Amino acid sequence: MLGRGSFSKETLLGMCQDVCEGMAYLEQNSVIHRDLAARNCLVGESQVVKVSDFGMSRYVLDDQYTSSTGTKFPVKWSAPEVFSYSNYSTKSDVWSFGVLMWEVFSEGKIPYENRTNAEVVEEINAGLRLYKPKLASKAIYELMSSCWKAVSTVAYTGKIL
Repeated sequence: MLGRGSFSKETLLGMCQDVCEGMAYLEQNSVIHRDLAARNCLVGESQVVKVSDFGMSRYVLDDQYTSSTGTKFPVKWSAPEVFSYSNYSTKSDVWSFGVLMWEVFSEGKIPYENRTNAEVVEEINAGLRLYKPKLASKAIYELMSSCWKAVSTVAYTGKIL
């Protein structure tokens, strides 16, 4: 088992690229994951990362899925439109991808680790975002932050990373 500091920044970025490519594939096939997080990714040989756990995923025709009221969801990985309106889309998956990048570059820390879900919702609605992890360069953090725009326009393309 590898510990903190075992991966180079290039390897961490490569892991994020693998997830990005997997999410681009899902988007091309009209699937919204709805639970993208490091805990739902598998690392194989040569640190190849694959997106997994499709229990919450949905096939959609119009790039949006509205869940029923009262449905549980991972607040700390969710975009504002999810906790405000229960609306999921590839754009809300992009938000989650930004949080996943934060998890990777913070070497597995839990986002908003000392806050309740209610506090996280309040902070996100107030415009606060996760801090820059030590291992993230300014450019990587800017990319991460671009995923957390109120209405993200970032798409899963080969250009994201």
